[in-house]
Amino acid sequence: MKYPKSLQKGGSIGFPAPSFGCATEPYYSAFQNGLKKWQKLGYKTNPGVNAYSNCGVGISNTPQKCGAELTEMYLDKDNDVLISCGGGELMCEILDFVDFEAIKNAEPKWYVGYSDNTNMTYLLTTICDTAGIYGPCAGAYGMEPWHESLQDVLELLKGEKNNFVGYEMWEKESLKSEENPLVPYNTTESKVLKVFNQNQFWDKNRAISMSGRILGGCMDCLINLIGTNYDRTTEFIEKYKEDGILWFIEACELNVFGIRRAMWQMEHAGWFQHVKGFVFGRPRNGEDMMGLDAYEAVLAVAGKYNVPVIMDADVGHLPPMLPIVMGSLAEVSVQGNDMEVKMEFK
Repeated sequence: MKYPKSLQKGGSIGFPAPSFGCATEPYYSAFQNGLKKWQKLGYKTNPGVNAYSNCGVGISNTPQKCGAELTEMYLDKDNDVLISCGGGELMCEILDFVDFEAIKNAEPKWYVGYSDNTNMTYLLTTICDTAGIYGPCAGAYGMEPWHESLQDVLELLKGEKNNFVGYEMWEKESLKSEENPLVPYNTTESKVLKVFNQNQFWDKNRAISMSGRILGGCMDCLINLIGTNYDRTTEFIEKYKEDGILWFIEACELNVFGIRRAMWQMEHAGWFQHVKGFVFGRPRNGEDMMGLDAYEAVLAVAGKYNVPVIMDADVGHLPPMLPIVMGSLAEVSVQGNDMEVKMEFK
């Protein structure tokens, strides 16, 4: 596994738009303020050619132009780090126009993004054997003031921190709007972790831990890759079978039945071989349906493996989210309502 160099003072941050750009409000103003904040911290900023584009379908521009931009910005030595402008809907369509072979052979650099950016963070890991960060996209860094999770991203990029703990509160309903583009996370809900082991609810007074190499991302995107020529998952997990795999997964638009079907599909694709544990983020669309809740939606499959299953963690679409280094070797522990992720870059 290859790991990028740390971001140095005076370094340059590139902002590609392989999914949505920052052309419309509130994303435009949030992005502009984010650029100013990065500059005040002492970094150069380099928005890509598609950062302000809004002429694509589900992405910023045509798949050809988005794929070319992503490749060029990753290979460009003037960019030390890349932070994606945003998520979107059809980033999968750019993959035919991304030169993964060139990226694999290039000097690695940190790429940060989540949601639709699973198409990059996951494939960087499984195709290029290069670590990427599943974390907030560019617009989030324009909020005033920064949430501590954004400071965590900065410290990870700088190489100052690779152990993280969850946050006490989370946002159920965002207050961000065209009129209020810089508002911080509206953290009104208390975090309540649920941990299952051998399919049984785990007593909160007992500690639990697991270790392995991290894989995952947005489930909506992951299942779209299964069976394609971009699916190198089984080869990857076989290569790292001695470490075992920790799956960090979250869902955006999938309802509980969609989540359950996705778990079935991932299992039957062979993705859960050598699994050592699961961490699931809060599902964005996880309301109970026809007697099925978000917990049983995953436990019907995950519970078969007799490994710890952590649910409602700070991962994904209901912020704040922990920055998770895909491909890293990690130890995840839970004590009571606190989860700690210790990542090693080896």
